[in-house]
Amino acid sequence: MAKMRALVLERQHELALRDIELPLEVGPGMVRIAIHTVGVCGSDVHYYTHGRIGPFVVREPMVLGHEAAGTVVEVGAGVRRLEVGDRVCMEPGVPDANSRASRLGMYNVDPAVQFWATPPVHGVLTAEVVHPANYTFKLPDNVSFAEGAMVEPFAVGMQAASKARIQPGDIAVVIGAGPIGTMVALAALAGGCARVIVADLAQPKLDIAARYEGIIPVNIREQDLAAEIGRLTEGWGADVVFECSGSPKAWQTIMDVPRPGGAIVVVGLPVEPVAVDIAGASVKEIRIENVFRYAHQYDRAIALIASGKVDLKPLISETFAFEDSIKAFERAVEARPSDVKLQIRVAD
Repeated sequence: MAKMRALVLERQHELALRDIELPLEVGPGMVRIAIHTVGVCGSDVHYYTHGRIGPFVVREPMVLGHEAAGTVVEVGAGVRRLEVGDRVCMEPGVPDANSRASRLGMYNVDPAVQFWATPPVHGVLTAEVVHPANYTFKLPDNVSFAEGAMVEPFAVGMQAASKARIQPGDIAVVIGAGPIGTMVALAALAGGCARVIVADLAQPKLDIAARYEGIIPVNIREQDLAAEIGRLTEGWGADVVFECSGSPKAWQTIMDVPRPGGAIVVVGLPVEPVAVDIAGASVKEIRIENVFRYAHQYDRAIALIASGKVDLKPLISETFAFEDSIKAFERAVEARPSDVKLQIRVAD
């Protein structure tokens, strides 16, 4: 254990930048990483404002942050793929390699997974962390630390696109233009969609999404989404609908949006159970898929970013110094319509 300065969620509504004891022993198969950049995720903010997410409750002080990139400063015995000095990003969830979920390749749903900044596991808004080398990924030279810290949320988009079983030329709809919704749209385009219609209530977020070629914004304050999709698809409907808002209202009319035989991919998580129009889904034979985090997506996500086919840099709204971490979270709580992703730079 070592004492390090970190952003600590003491309890609901209370953050502190202070020293806290964190594990830094580098065992076999592990690497120690100097953190450079950390993204502020909606789950971090939710723990700050609500003190819990479902069954995960903050009962003792916890370091926040799980979207991170940095530099390897020490490698443990048996590590062959990484070296000191490598620039890396890290997959924050570490499953039990022997679990049934892991053996099936679905390690993201392993009940035993240890995920950064999910009680009681500490996150990475601190100077250094120790992490398994198998869940640490080297960044190409042309991918910045800031982009590396975006791989984690982009991997959610990659998981959604994979679950959608996109066919080249598909028309997709993304409901919700927040950070995840926009990244889902970009992953869908990279996966072969010809066009992606992004729907939201906030025009500033739609304006940001609309900068990307292939994305068509629809402000659902002013336009009926189903009618607009009907107009754009000659009344047929969308091949894939990604629900990324987490709003129960989205489910009231969502069955009107996909084509017969189309798919709905559930990415946003409503806080409470929602009513689902099973009859509407049945008569169209709509396939419904669910996404929980991601599995086996980091390599592909990094490759797409490095290729230039996916540019996440326009989604970074502002970067805060580590000493201003509390200000970054206060800004995130404001939920400004023009903000997509806030980041914290831990090291210069």
